[in-house]
Amino acid sequence: MGTKPETGVNVIIGDNVRFGNHVIIKNNCIIEDNVVLGDNIYIDHNCIIRSDVSIASDSMIGANCIIGEYQMDFYADRLYHKHELKIGERALIRSGSVIYNGSEIGKNFQCGHHVTIRERTQIGDNVSIGTLSDIQGDCRLGNFVRLHSDVFIGKHSRIDDCVWIFPHAVFTNDPTPPSEHEFGAYIHSFAIIAANAILLPGVEIHTDALVGAGAVVTRDVDKYEVALGNPAKIKGDVRDIKNRESGERHYPWRYHFDRAMPWENYGFDHWYNELDDKMKTMLLGK
Repeated sequence: MGTKPETGVNVIIGDNVRFGNHVIIKNNCIIEDNVVLGDNIYIDHNCIIRSDVSIASDSMIGANCIIGEYQMDFYADRLYHKHELKIGERALIRSGSVIYNGSEIGKNFQCGHHVTIRERTQIGDNVSIGTLSDIQGDCRLGNFVRLHSDVFIGKHSRIDDCVWIFPHAVFTNDPTPPSEHEFGAYIHSFAIIAANAILLPGVEIHTDALVGAGAVVTRDVDKYEVALGNPAKIKGDVRDIKNRESGERHYPWRYHFDRAMPWENYGFDHWYNELDDKMKTMLLGK
């Protein structure tokens, strides 16, 4: 147990809540039973932290958030059903966001305003999700994934490490809507999904592929391929794309861009060569 938290007015704290040191809880917040809050946590006004939520140290929860929102089993009988939610250290969850219980989020997570993350979602370390994005349940996001604003990720989608997804991209999952048959997209490491792209159910976007802006992807896109249009067709190899300013080849992008990536100020090859063989295979295949 840490020190007693600093609380504003109208704060309600449930049973068996454990606090670290230097916890600040602002006005009109509700902290339900069996919550664990690490050191140096700031919870802004009007937040609800539901039961069985664990938030690790050095995290901030913006105003009007609900952390540990109920799953559908609560609405069936209005009784509490235990589903744990774990959020790693140094999280920054901006105002208006709703994260359902039954998920796990790694360290250094941050999101924009009014983000929704549904149940049974696994999110790795160093992930950023933009304002108004919606991650449906049963999804898996790897490490260093970057989603821009207003992205929709359908249920059962999988996104591997170091993937960029730009504004208004949509991942669908129902091939014969409406139905109970759901097939999420699978995005491999270092792939890029540009703005307003739509991925149809079950498509697989392989390592270093590029899905262009506004593309409607109906079939798999192989490694290094560029998919453009509606329906998307393969229009070339990313390694032939040049930077408009320098005139030099820009892809694979990891050799030309490092901000917020694990090789920042270090160099991709230097970082990659220090990985074990299993991790190398996971990132770039055999």
